[in-house]
Amino acid sequence: MEATAADVRLARMEFDGAGQWLAALRDGASEPLAAEVWVFDEGLGQVLLVRHRLRGWVPPGGRVEPGETPREGARRELFEETGVAARLLADPAAATIRSYHPDLPPTLGLSYMAIVDAAASLSPEHGQPAAWISLDQHWDSCFPEDPPRIRRHAQWLRDTAAR
Repeated sequence: MEATAADVRLARMEFDGAGQWLAALRDGASEPLAAEVWVFDEGLGQVLLVRHRLRGWVPPGGRVEPGETPREGARRELFEETGVAARLLADPAAATIRSYHPDLPPTLGLSYMAIVDAAASLSPEHGQPAAWISLDQHWDSCFPEDPPRIRRHAQWLRDTAAR
């Protein structure tokens, strides 16, 4: 839980009261945690997404397993869903609270970042294709706020690199 709290504090963006939710959670029962990776190509013009059967195009990610830090869970999920083994950038991009299914409680999710060569071979999970999507292109997701957040973050990375 300490690794989670540290990464929530380090996240560049916080949405939905993630910090307050985590503080309240520390006093009660542990809820599931989720982690994903916003994987950009080296030119910061594309993002690697997976096609989830219910959620549409989403960043690779999933539930953090017991005994894992969110960062470890994000790297594992990225590899399981795309075959990409990547080094995550130091600070998380975002922390948010959302429900991944109408019948499930809200979950704290951490979004990490990686930059990889878009020519890297992809090995997606069966039934869940993975693809590089241009940040200029529209993609369907059950989380409509995600594409603009991911685009803004890519722009922030470009601006930071230009300094």
